Amino acid sequence: MTRTIGLKLLETEIHACVTCPRLVEYRERIAAEKRRAFADWNYWGRPVSGFGDGAGRIWIIGLAPAAHGANRTGRVFTGDCSGDFLFAALHRCGLANQPQSVKAGDGMKLRDCFISAAVRCAPPDNKPLPSEEANCSGYLDREWELLEQKLVILALGAIAWKAALSLARRRGYGDRASPFVHGAMVQLNDRLTLIGSYHVSQQNTFTGRLTPAMFDAILRQCLRISATTPPRRRSEQTKPAIRVVELR
Repeated sequence: MTRTIGLKLLETEIHACVTCPRLVEYRERIAAEKRRAFADWNYWGRPVSGFGDGAGRIWIIGLAPAAHGANRTGRVFTGDCSGDFLFAALHRCGLANQPQSVKAGDGMKLRDCFISAAVRCAPPDNKPLPSEEANCSGYLDREWELLEQKLVILALGAIAWKAALSLARRRGYGDRASPFVHGAMVQLNDRLTLIGSYHVSQQNTFTGRLTPAMFDAILRQCLRISATTPPRRRSEQTKPAIRVVELR
């Protein structure tokens, strides 16, 4: 099975998921009620799959679809302020062909980058339950297998960081927890690095906790690592080591 076919099959499976009753009820209710500003939209109202370059070396993992963002547009990080911040930064560093992601079919293309989320349905108050995170974890496992060229995982926020570490442990890399801080790095093996960043949410970007310059520095670090990582795996069980680095 080719990577493209595998990702397409996974996308179809994710879109049909009804595993978590609380999330199903919430996402569908929001899609029916809508927000006044989007009254003329036909909300997606279903789980949201990953998006981007299946051969990308950088894999970005976020938290979950926003109720009136990806839950409306059907594409991860599309249609809200978090996505505006993220895609503008990806465009500045050459990973996106345009600075705005408005809706599916708007011409947005990612290069060398794939984006997905720890939880695939919009959760109430942006707070998924641990059981809901666990139910979605298998989709990250499948993406891990399909994204064969990944060299850097960029986790946006503490929940995505925890999900990425749990994913790595399930795949046989890493045997201990590592605290989330902005700029933290865990070397999972000689070919794969995990980097943490504050989430691109309004709570962080509107308050200045995460600035465009700070996030650009994180993306430049991802690009440097992906450009210098050796092309073949020398050791499957390299012990992880965490370090906080000053990004320029």
